[in-house]
Order: sequence, then structure tokens, then C-alpha cells
Amino acid sequence: MRIAQVAPLWESVPPKRYGGTERIVSYLTDELVRLGHEVTLFATSDSETLAQLQGMYPQALRLAPKLGSPEAPMVLQLERAFGTMANQFDIIHSHLDVTGFPYARRCHTPVITTLHGRLDLPELIPVFHEFADMPLVAISNAQRRPLPLANWQNTVYHGLPRDLYTFHPEPGQYLAFLGRISPEKRPDHAIELAKTLDMPLKIAAKIDAVNQAYFAAQVEPLMDHPLVEFVGEITDAEKNDFIGQAYALVCPHDWPEPFGIVLIEALACGTPVLAYRRGSIPEVIEHDVTGLICEDFEDMTQAVARIASIHRQHCRTAFERRFTHDRMVSDYLTVYGRLLEGQEMPSAESLMTLCEPATAEAVPTPLP
Repeated sequence: MRIAQVAPLWESVPPKRYGGTERIVSYLTDELVRLGHEVTLFATSDSETLAQLQGMYPQALRLAPKLGSPEAPMVLQLERAFGTMANQFDIIHSHLDVTGFPYARRCHTPVITTLHGRLDLPELIPVFHEFADMPLVAISNAQRRPLPLANWQNTVYHGLPRDLYTFHPEPGQYLAFLGRISPEKRPDHAIELAKTLDMPLKIAAKIDAVNQAYFAAQVEPLMDHPLVEFVGEITDAEKNDFIGQAYALVCPHDWPEPFGIVLIEALACGTPVLAYRRGSIPEVIEHDVTGLICEDFEDMTQAVARIASIHRQHCRTAFERRFTHDRMVSDYLTVYGRLLEGQEMPSAESLMTLCEPATAEAVPTPLP
């Protein structure tokens, strides 16, 4: 099969450090090549891939601060992938969220779009009404819940290579927070949890320019404490021990998490997860089996004492059963095949029963 993968240009594929969507595109693309498919990747020129690379800009746009018009390389990418080169592919897989919709509608090659972001924003509703014909893939059932009548083809969970992280059978002595420093990730809750429990916390996180003010005003002052260590951004290789040697991964995310790759990174290492009941988290983490899902901050404070009852081998087993990249690629190939054959997709009702449905979301108890 001749397949185009169209990646965002903000990060390279794979990203050098933080970057969820681009990592998934990398795993998907390279595995498709290994399976014998002819794959073209539209991404930045500093990307590394087994596929044929169509470089749209010399480096990740996030690393090009002097770039006056970031839209320019994006427009070029859209025209190349969905226009001048489209007839070279059997199917085009877009990871650009809604940005690619107008081009995809006018493209003669079938286009499938995986939506990687949150969908509960009111400004998205008229867009999905206008583009109701767009074939879509969700990364969790919770993600698609605000738009149940969209043209969903399937839900495909993210997957990681089996050997990317190693199993760590013995728990460490610290709590770990990994991801982005942003209000919705609630690093302040992670810090307060560590202080309340008198337990060390290590934070490995990226700080985007848009969140610098939040970090300086709300988070950095809280880090002036002997229990809290800020590590900064780390690589995949560094994540292996950072997560694997932790007592638990803390995810006090206060937003409708579409998936959360960090959750399955923890499972791959055998590390249980402490998280709020938000978005897809109840789909990914099995309560009392691979982690503890908490209703609010007080609940999470009490739950830490029960982490010892979670078997770390169960976490690794869940990863191998549900969240490997070969399973993800197989699911996408099924979607590609059905789309090319014009087959009827499963009903929305049947798709919503594939995973444990998320329940009503609670709001964490505010901190003083």
C-alpha cells in the first residue's frame, strides 16, 4: 500500500525530547515500512524515518524562533500532501487535526484524520458540522464523546515499541511527574501531594513559552523545597529509569485528557499511576490493577498508601496486551482497508463499548 503520513511541523518526527503526536507518527510510520508498505512522511527536514521524507522546513518550527510566518511551511505541506503529490498515494493519513479538512475534502485520494487534541471546545462544533463527511479516528472514546455524530471510523489507542522501556520490578522511593508544565496538568497538585505525604517528588517537564508566566508565578515558588527536584525535559532513554525507578507516576491532570502517552510509558516500566478521573484516564488505567483513579486531591492523598497493593507486573502485562505499537499499526491498517474498500464502519454505539466508558468527571478540591 502507498501511504502518506502528514505530521505537524512544530516538532521533528520523532521529537528530540517532548512531543506526543510526533512520536506516535514516528512509531506508526516506521512500522508500516517494516511491514513492506511504501510510506512517505511529510514532516520537518530534521526528522528521522525509515520512510521517504518530504521535508517541509529545515527544523522543527518550535526551534525556529526567528521564523516570521510559521504558516508558510504549513501551507506548502498542505498543498504538497493533499494536492500536487496526492495521486502518488493510495491513502493519506493526516495528523493535523482540523487544519487539513478543507484540503482533504477536495483531495481525490482517500484521507483519514486522527484527531490528537481535545474536542470539547465550543468553537469546534461548527467546524465538525461543516465537515461532517470527514472520516475520523479518535485516540480514546472519551475524546470523541463531545462529538458523537462525527464520522468516526474507529478508536485506535496509541502504542509504544515493546522494547522502548524495560520492566522495573522493584518500586523506588519517589513520586514522578512527567509531561508539560501547564495549568491543566496541575504540577502544583503534584508538589502539594509530595509535601503533604513528606515524600520526594521528581518533575521532568517541558515549559513552553506560552506557559512561562504560569511557571514563574504559580509553580516555581513551590519548588523551593527539599522534597522537590526539577529535572527539566528528558529523552526517551532517560525516561526509562526516571519512570521505572519511581514509586508511582502522579498525573493530577485537570482537563479531558484525550489519551496521555505518559500513562502507557509508566505501564511499560511497571510503574503504577495515580491520576484524577479525567477524560480517557479510566480507559487507559484499570483502577486497583494498574493504578488508582482518584476523584479529587484528598482522595489522591489517601490513595498513595494503597499503591503498594498494585503489582508492577500487572502494569507491564497491561501494556503488552493493550498498548504496543504493533497492535496500533494493525488497528490502523484495518481502518485503511475498510476506507479503501468503502466498507460500512462499526456503529457509534458499538465503538463506544470497546473500552471502559469514562464516568462523570469530578473537580479536584482547590488548594489554598
